Amino acid sequence: MDGAPDLLIGAQWRHAADGGVRELINPATGKVFATVDEATHDDALAAVAAARAAFDAGDWPATPVAERAALLDRIADLLARDKESLAAVETADTGKTLVESRIDIDDVISVFRYYAKLVATQSDRLVDVGDPAVISRVVHEPIGVCVLIAPWNYPLLQISWKIAPALAAGCTMVAKPSEVTPLSTIAFVRLAQEAGVPPGVLNLIQGSGAAVGAALTDNPDVDFISFTGGLSTGQNIARSAAAHVSKVALELGGKNPHIVFADIGTGDAWDAAVDQVLTGVFLHSGQVCSSGTRVILEESIADDFVAQLAERAEKIRMGEGTDARSETGPLVSQQQLDKMEAFVA
Repeated sequence: MDGAPDLLIGAQWRHAADGGVRELINPATGKVFATVDEATHDDALAAVAAARAAFDAGDWPATPVAERAALLDRIADLLARDKESLAAVETADTGKTLVESRIDIDDVISVFRYYAKLVATQSDRLVDVGDPAVISRVVHEPIGVCVLIAPWNYPLLQISWKIAPALAAGCTMVAKPSEVTPLSTIAFVRLAQEAGVPPGVLNLIQGSGAAVGAALTDNPDVDFISFTGGLSTGQNIARSAAAHVSKVALELGGKNPHIVFADIGTGDAWDAAVDQVLTGVFLHSGQVCSSGTRVILEESIADDFVAQLAERAEKIRMGEGTDARSETGPLVSQQQLDKMEAFVA
């Protein structure tokens, strides 16, 4: 966003092949606050090729687990060092409050610590099959080249759930954050380089699905695709991957109910139930994969419960994420606002 290239392909930071850029809009102000490179189909192909070369001819897949774990711990250390700047970037990009962004970065740190410990405990093991003439061994091996596609609501946290285990396992990868909120992932990849991730192991592409999607998901050089996002896109990815028998992990949209029965009674239990339902649906302005988008109530308490929900919802303070008085921020984009207003209508 400062004129430096934003695409990492192999060992080189690059601008988009056609010079394309995307303007990023601050959701709280509606104004452009940053510009990033917008990758092309050819850029995405180059990123996959770099990951393929790093896996097939590089040292990372055979790197001892202790060294991989140490790298993840170094990344966690640098995340802790840069927590405030990363949180500020996340708030500017998504509109969420700084309080939420700081919690997100803490969670990202925990993710890398977790996988650093987990991979250190993984080892081959023999399985007794009841026949001394047969040796059965369970071996852990990296799956290969991974394409990791994250959504816009929790940009750095969601991509960390994909990058950390892939690094721990010895895979190489192409990370693609949402084109709406790419900044924290760009900052993270620079930080990962500082921690010592080898060239080609972690590549970074950002751009629209229309521009780069096919190069990433309909590609015989890709062994595994992890996607978090909408149902229709996930279905398209599954179809594309099937042609090459690439493995997929799809986390798609859902409708999640809160269920409240009359036996909650009154007083503190009642208030706690109302608070939980409010938090479940309005956290990050409802932009959560597991948001409680429905409430199912026992009929005898329905009217009173709904009345209190509405009363408390009216009191939620919305504002800029950098304002300490704000309890929730704006929706992430004009597109999302239009969609919500259509749902209400």
